[in-house]
Amino acid sequence: MEKIDDVDLKILRILQNDSKKTTKEIAQLLNLTASPVYERIKRLETKGYIKKYVAILDKVLLNKPVVAVCMVSLRYHNEGFIDKFEKQIKEIKEIQECYHMAGKVDFILKINLESLNTYHEFVRLKLSKIDNIGVLESSFVLKEIHTTTEFHI
Repeated sequence: MEKIDDVDLKILRILQNDSKKTTKEIAQLLNLTASPVYERIKRLETKGYIKKYVAILDKVLLNKPVVAVCMVSLRYHNEGFIDKFEKQIKEIKEIQECYHMAGKVDFILKINLESLNTYHEFVRLKLSKIDNIGVLESSFVLKEIHTTTEFHI
């Protein structure tokens, strides 16, 4: 992997805080001209440091205030069963995040939904259709204390 320098890191810090900043605005913050900043951003995108630009939406305003964290243990653990599970999870639009874990559970899922009733229906109609789930344990967020999309770089 190509090494990045301090200027690249500063650009990444700025963009992960506000990806709507223009090249000109970033250049001003760094006391540089726009052209080299533009080239650096393009290189960071090409090299994969910047994966995509997104808007972070307000779950409460979108009526998705319930955050469920599901711990999933599979019955069978060979490669084919794991691959099938991962494929099925990717097809369920309500699942925002899925992590394959080492430890007591196999996968952790994060889901935002309208209500506990909606979650009940989600489990009953969608998660229960995945036949390799052995144990499903759910927890619900009572209060969001801290969340960020920014890496400390």
